[in-house]
Amino acid sequence: MIILGIDPGTTRIGIGIIKKHGGVLTHIESGILPLQKKYKNDGERLCVLEKEIENILKKRKPDIAGIETLYFSTNQKTALSVSQARGVILKTITEHGVPYIEFSPPEIKLSVAGHGRATKEHVAHMVGALLSINTKKIIDDATDALAIAIAACYIKKY
Repeated sequence: MIILGIDPGTTRIGIGIIKKHGGVLTHIESGILPLQKKYKNDGERLCVLEKEIENILKKRKPDIAGIETLYFSTNQKTALSVSQARGVILKTITEHGVPYIEFSPPEIKLSVAGHGRATKEHVAHMVGALLSINTKKIIDDATDALAIAIAACYIKKY
């Protein structure tokens, strides 16, 4: 089974792809979608995001996807931007027939680190241990996305 994990953000979208075969998890790919450059408007940024997600879906053909929910935000502008990105991601995943599971940050932390209030460092450490990879040089949005993928492969809501 191929699992796609997505950590949505405003300009950085974390992507993590893992494979589960039997009880073994394998890291396939992780990184950040290239959305850092300035766009004319939100519409242009969201169109680029849609194309990037489509490319990943076509290339990796995931069986399921996990995506982080918008859990808390004190900045309304940031919350709106992340919500727009989540909408495009969910629309694109659905159009490609990939079932998805949504997780809150505490659910992801609980699934991966055993505690819903685990630190980012602890989550990254556990991601490394579960996938047998060194996460020290992986940007935190990508390790978060890998954690989401791990949570999705263990929690079967589909």
